[in-house]
Amino acid sequence: MIIIKIAAAVVGLVVVYFIAKRASRGANRKRLLAAPFPEEWEQIVEKNVPLYKHLPDSLKQELGGLVNVFIAEKRFEGCGGLEMTDEIKVTIAAQASMLLLSRKTRYFSKLRTILVYPHTYVAKMVSSDGRITIDGYSVRLGESWQNGPVVLSWDSVTGGTRNIADARNVVLHEFAHQLDQEDGVADGAPILERRSRYAAWAGVLSEEYEALQKKKKKRRRSVMSKYGATNPAEFFAVATETFFEKPRQMQKRHPDLYDELKDYYKLDPAEWL
Repeated sequence: MIIIKIAAAVVGLVVVYFIAKRASRGANRKRLLAAPFPEEWEQIVEKNVPLYKHLPDSLKQELGGLVNVFIAEKRFEGCGGLEMTDEIKVTIAAQASMLLLSRKTRYFSKLRTILVYPHTYVAKMVSSDGRITIDGYSVRLGESWQNGPVVLSWDSVTGGTRNIADARNVVLHEFAHQLDQEDGVADGAPILERRSRYAAWAGVLSEEYEALQKKKKKRRRSVMSKYGATNPAEFFAVATETFFEKPRQMQKRHPDLYDELKDYYKLDPAEWL
């Protein structure tokens, strides 16, 4: 009986600890969201994130608060000799936080660390056909690990931001994967606001994914990168890039897909540009 009471007391203390921790984190986030966006940080965003200039003033203010939270909660590490700077952190945080605007967010809750290389980097790759396993290496621009870090190359980050009309943005791409992975599975279906939305989401994205696969096979042109035909997870990430960087083209040629992403992100980039 004494052991049971001790165990119950310990469990109670643990519950109280996590409740207090959550309340403290919530209060800190509220303070950071309301805090002024440092002027030097805004100058970095204006210089390195052209899409920022097109945002309505209300969204610029919201983005500043989200960047405050992102930089306070995430750890940045330079790799391959890269020295970490405010410019690197703010540029990445601002683009990642674009995906969190105007909606309830988990602030990329499973993400703790962002690793940044100066250039494209080489990563080990293991492939198998069920009988033979091959160890090799691949050159990468970035990657997103479920329950792990996001890895980016700085030259790919800056290259992706210079042209907001090419629908190629490694930060938007990898952080779309983070959203997709929040439910524990990278399948192109992130956590939606309402359960009733999943049927429409699956129907539209499956149809568009298959259409992109056919275009890739026939070598036909597409608004979206053909890399999105790799699998449903990559399709969602590529569609996200296109939604933010080629919104009018997507809205015209893929209206149903645009509407699904518009409902998910609670944004309408076609109105900004």
